[in-house]
Amino acid sequence: MVQSGRERAVGLTLRLIVVGIAIVFALFPVLFIVLSAFNPAGQLSSGLSIPRVNEFSDLFNNFEALLVTELDIWPFWRWIANSFIVATTSTILTVLISALSAYAFSRFRFRGRRQMLLGILLVQVFPNLLALVALFLMMDQISALSRIIPQIFAFLQGSFLGFLADPGSWQWLNTFGLNSLGGLILIYLGGAMGVNTWLMKGFFDSIPRDIDESAHVDGATDWQIFWLLIFPLVRPVLAVVGVLAFVGTFNEFVLARLILRDTQNWTLMVGLFQFINADFNRDWGKFAAGALVSGIPVVIVYLSLQRQIVGGLTAGAVKG
Repeated sequence: MVQSGRERAVGLTLRLIVVGIAIVFALFPVLFIVLSAFNPAGQLSSGLSIPRVNEFSDLFNNFEALLVTELDIWPFWRWIANSFIVATTSTILTVLISALSAYAFSRFRFRGRRQMLLGILLVQVFPNLLALVALFLMMDQISALSRIIPQIFAFLQGSFLGFLADPGSWQWLNTFGLNSLGGLILIYLGGAMGVNTWLMKGFFDSIPRDIDESAHVDGATDWQIFWLLIFPLVRPVLAVVGVLAFVGTFNEFVLARLILRDTQNWTLMVGLFQFINADFNRDWGKFAAGALVSGIPVVIVYLSLQRQIVGGLTAGAVKG
């Protein structure tokens, strides 16, 4: 049935209205944070208008205090560096380990394969909050091992294991214990492996096995097939997993707040929380300014990999 010009105009108008409403709902929180960040009073903006100031430079007071003048109180750049280190390291390891796991589940047939896949899927059903207490105790015990192990080997003085009684030989355990970025990275890796392995496996299954068989005929090993042939073909899904892992770890708060204790070890999200944690002295202006700055790395990563993300999400759904 051919629609008349009037019907097409009405349909287009309704679609534009729906799109406009969706855009307003999406942009209103962002605009609210932007106006609060430029409010020198340190309060949330009561309206959608630029705060009134005596001088134009006063609009940037929150950014100046956060990025320059109050670094001795709030080490903002250190928090950004910690978040970037944790997010980047977790992302790289997640992509590599998940790719290797997905390749093994997709290409090899071994005993317990289906049970392992089912187990990985079932673990993802339970929320991470259930493991908070266990994770805290585990990190605390790892830190305690750096003190307990030297005491154990102290009883073996005079034997060939006596050198292990030196406490300095076990300080590296603190790198992966409580109040450490290394321990936080390990926790993030454990949480990201399951869903990303399943996502990559669907993409690996969509790649024809003829490529593997032809390479085997030419004498290529399984590692050469994975690294030289399959790995370049799965770049779209690698971009998807990389962006999801980076954004998730960079913006994560609960686990970081639980594990990290010292101010110098805080990630950006934990540091920003301190501005609104006080009951009677909440500085929403600096919080909003920090939130805007923290969004820059995430936006850059997403925009640089946008085409690969779209291709990875659609191609990964071809076969699962």
